[in-house]
Amino acid sequence: MTEEAYTLRTIGYVRASEESVRIELMPKYRKALRGLEGFSHVIVIWWCHLFDSEQMRAAVDAGKPYTNGPDDMGIFATRSPVRPNPIAFTPALVTKLDVKAGIIETPFIDAEDDSPVLDLKPYSPCLDRVRDAVVPECLAHQL
Repeated sequence: MTEEAYTLRTIGYVRASEESVRIELMPKYRKALRGLEGFSHVIVIWWCHLFDSEQMRAAVDAGKPYTNGPDDMGIFATRSPVRPNPIAFTPALVTKLDVKAGIIETPFIDAEDDSPVLDLKPYSPCLDRVRDAVVPECLAHQL
């Protein structure tokens, strides 16, 4: 197997302040919001730009990220932004949608201000929810 490089395009940015959180799309992608009006949530796929360095991308060991977890975990067993490709996704509640301005408002997102947005997908409970999910004991409190 060989490592391959791919090109991703930023479609917008997270704009977060103490007053509001919104996703602002670039003008050429605004029309792509049409039809999103009926969805209560959107999945935001974004780039963890504050964790994008060669050193952080080389990380494969997470150590002990969870208090009650094992002493040694691999990075893929965590939700850490430190990983080979610092891509994250967050389901976000849509509180306001302005297609013309290309803005989605939400009460919360775990992305930092100015995080590049790579894609948006409508949240669909029948496709995106996993019934009877199982997690390690150290994370059972999250269910």
